[in-house]
Amino acid sequence: MKRKTFLRILSVTGTVLASPINSIAKSYTMLRKKTGYKIDSGTDRFQKPIKLFDGDTFYTKVSANDTDGDLYVYESSRVKKGGPNLHLHYDQDEWWYILEGEFVIKVGDKMHHVKPGDSVFGPRGVPHAFSKVGEGVGRMLTTFQPAGKMEACFIAISEGQMKGKPEAEQDEFRKQHGFERVGPPIDILKAF
Repeated sequence: MKRKTFLRILSVTGTVLASPINSIAKSYTMLRKKTGYKIDSGTDRFQKPIKLFDGDTFYTKVSANDTDGDLYVYESSRVKKGGPNLHLHYDQDEWWYILEGEFVIKVGDKMHHVKPGDSVFGPRGVPHAFSKVGEGVGRMLTTFQPAGKMEACFIAISEGQMKGKPEAEQDEFRKQHGFERVGPPIDILKAF
């Protein structure tokens, strides 16, 4: 068999085999609702803000359920200084946009001092942490893409599922939600 003929047969076979997969994928995205929605300022998508981490409040703006897990967006209001441990997400990119206050965001080895209007991108697999460092309330918009299990993680924490748990159980909980602790916080740890 000539090489060109073989390559043509291989190409046609691949296209035929991939057709059912493409059809399934197209019909799956057609199941997603085709209507938008509005979330008022200072409110949550489900009228049930997530409260956690020493007075922080998370207002879901786009739920993982709205996007079939493609995206999760929330606005957080942070009263006290501090932030999470240095951690990394296995499969999610994270993006922060500062609405109010001052923060320090560490991505990899680089520290970013940010203020309202600034944003920082943290790629999946890269260790990162942040800390509210300014006085007064700090607010940021955060996205996870894809959503993974972060929304479920925050809800579980707000329900007290991690309160008083030993570090080994906290680490296992993180891994079950697609991320792991890899170092200390930038300054003040906001605990479960």
